[in-house]
Amino acid sequence: MKRFYLVIVASTVLLSGCMMGPNYKRPATPLPGQFHGAAEPPSAGSIADKKWVTLFDDDTLKQLVNTALQHNFDLRIATERVEEARAQFGITHANQFPFLDGQANFTSVKSPVYGSEALSFLQVGAALSWELDFWGRLRRQTQAAQAQYLASEEGHRGAVVTLVATVMNTYFQLREQDLELEISRKTRDVANDNLRLVELRHQRGVVSGLDVRQAQQFLYTATAQVAAAERGIGQTEDALSLLLGGPPETQPRGKDLEQIPLPPELPAGLPSGLLARRPDIREAEQNLIAANAQIGAARALYFPQISLTASGGALSTTLKGLTSSGNRVYQVTPAALIPIFHWGQIQQQVRLSEAQERELLLVYQKSIYTALKEVSDALIGHDRIREQREQQQLLVDALTDSVRLSTQRYEGGLDSYLQVLDAQRNLFTGQLTLSELRLQELQSVTELYRALGGGWQ
Repeated sequence: MKRFYLVIVASTVLLSGCMMGPNYKRPATPLPGQFHGAAEPPSAGSIADKKWVTLFDDDTLKQLVNTALQHNFDLRIATERVEEARAQFGITHANQFPFLDGQANFTSVKSPVYGSEALSFLQVGAALSWELDFWGRLRRQTQAAQAQYLASEEGHRGAVVTLVATVMNTYFQLREQDLELEISRKTRDVANDNLRLVELRHQRGVVSGLDVRQAQQFLYTATAQVAAAERGIGQTEDALSLLLGGPPETQPRGKDLEQIPLPPELPAGLPSGLLARRPDIREAEQNLIAANAQIGAARALYFPQISLTASGGALSTTLKGLTSSGNRVYQVTPAALIPIFHWGQIQQQVRLSEAQERELLLVYQKSIYTALKEVSDALIGHDRIREQREQQQLLVDALTDSVRLSTQRYEGGLDSYLQVLDAQRNLFTGQLTLSELRLQELQSVTELYRALGGGWQ
């Protein structure tokens, strides 16, 4: 028995030594000093370091995002995947340690050697089995399982980032469609009033029937836009309901689109900060770590797999005899499985693991440059959209004044109704475009925040 314990101690010491395969080292990826398209010099701080609740001042929006974080189906699925990976890590990790099982068996033998009576044996005891991981195969598999578990956690964080940004963008889209509906209804009311005025002037012989038809066309255009806005609102509410993990229903409203303030500053921070903040980059690196560990597990298959099996207990022909010291039995069985000829299977397994590691290295590098592109696009988009929205606001102001002047000239008999109609159409289109640009400006902030990896802290 003392020899058995000595074997256990010696094996433990040996197992802490040799381990096949390369140890992971983060690959060097060249990064620029600042983001392309950034208007300000780079700084250590970033808008992505802010919590999402401080990004926009709208209590209804905050409530919707909180509800989505609790009930969204995709996020709950990602949570279960984390639990699956955690359990798989526990299963793999357990393979490094001895397994101890209880065992009992009853044997009855009838043979001419023993006479006419059957001879029965009862055996009770315990069995220990242990694969001695001299070459680190099981430890490398445990490293891979742990990295895959951590990758699933990063996937969960990535799902949070995507969900926060999607709920915000969908809510902004809903408020923009509300604004479109308001503009369309006001324009329809104006067109309806104009039609009554033109019909009255036509009855008095002041204008021709062409003016009546033109007024009707403008009214029909505005009325059709009302229906289009109402359709969009209903479908966006359905999309938002699904994000919240509920059935389609009417969604609450907070501040109007024009009342939602933009953050005063949008610092992007340093490009190197993406390696720590972006969940998809962190997930890609954990997958790379797992693939690197699998190389060692594959190379360890070239060497013998050594296992140790031990059992102990009591053997007796009677139940009472099991407690007798003279009936105790012990057995220790070391075994080794040595690969000799496997038709190149082990070599191909090593090649497979190395190719998978190279593939995931490329995925990791691509995820970094994809993140840089997304941040650059968001920075460029936000600056240009803001400029475009400011110019569109000036255009709408000018078009509003044009409608007023053309209406006065028409009522004074100086211009035809065509000039009034053109001015009103241009104003209607300009107001809708301005509404869309306000939406894009808000969404550009959300996109920059998402691209920088904000939202899961």
